[in-house]
Amino acid sequence: MTMRILFVCLGNICRSPAAEGVFRNLSAQAGLDLTIDSAGTAGWHIGKAPYGPMQEAASARGYDLSGLCARQFTAADFTDFDLLIGMDVDNIADMKILRPNGNMTPVRLFTDYTDGSKTSDIPDPYYTRDFVGALQLVEDASRGLIAQLQKDGGTNS
Repeated sequence: MTMRILFVCLGNICRSPAAEGVFRNLSAQAGLDLTIDSAGTAGWHIGKAPYGPMQEAASARGYDLSGLCARQFTAADFTDFDLLIGMDVDNIADMKILRPNGNMTPVRLFTDYTDGSKTSDIPDPYYTRDFVGALQLVEDASRGLIAQLQKDGGTNS
């Protein structure tokens, strides 16, 4: 069975689509068979493409986000995915509010997979304007998650 991973941020126009695009690229290079998606805890941008400056920064690093489209996180995502990954602690809290009773789907902070990150959050470049810095953290966390999946044999840890 293919493992299903969902990346979640606030609006699904910067961090989580970047995570989806970067992780899809790097996990394919690693030979992992995964289903990867992204969503936002807020519904402001449903149906919209990733934010232009994030697309440009990602493209400069070799990642194409142009085919992605924002959607809102729902309680159904707890059953539709095997691992839910938030970009910051607020995203994690917002996701857990929607957790169905008895659901045990792991919810993790993306920076948990970095090697010694000095931050618990991937700062939102929509506000910080540091798209390159956010992408670097996303790449680091993606490599760490891939290493963890390979170690675990593709299970959701």
